[in-house]
Amino acid sequence: MSILPLSTVLMLSRYRWSIAILAALSGGGARFVEILKGVGLSRDSLSRALKQLIDAGWVIRNPGHGHPLRPEYLLTETGKALARTADSVIAAQNRLEIPVQDMSRWTLPLVHVLADGHHRFNAIERALPEASPRAVSMGLKATVMQQLAKRKVLDGFPPTTEYLLARNGRYLAEALEIS
Repeated sequence: MSILPLSTVLMLSRYRWSIAILAALSGGGARFVEILKGVGLSRDSLSRALKQLIDAGWVIRNPGHGHPLRPEYLLTETGKALARTADSVIAAQNRLEIPVQDMSRWTLPLVHVLADGHHRFNAIERALPEASPRAVSMGLKATVMQQLAKRKVLDGFPPTTEYLLARNGRYLAEALEIS
């Protein structure tokens, strides 16, 4: 067992609903409207997320299905592997009672980085070059509030702060493992 690469986690979390869409498609193909009803988001958000998933090579439009205005979407082989991980992440979120809308773009990448052993703010920031310092700071604050991470202030001069995965964060990090 190994954890997903950080680059994949970053692509998965680029659109908040990507994981939910992959999980919705894990049972086989689904039409746009079925995904829309199952995931519960706007048409524009679903269109953007599906485009990103298609561009990543994880989802394709079913070329032999029905009317072009009612397309069906299927998982590619890589998408099927990621859908299993998406199912695990959704199950972990449900167990931890963290709704999809409460997860920010940076929640899963931060959990991944903390699981890799980066504990200080600068190390976390260097591990996530796509994130601004403000995004890292707000993401860390949110993960602490969601009890996914613990903030520990170390006595010294100057005082330093470490971030460690809490039990819930370790559970979510285990969901990012691929088999």
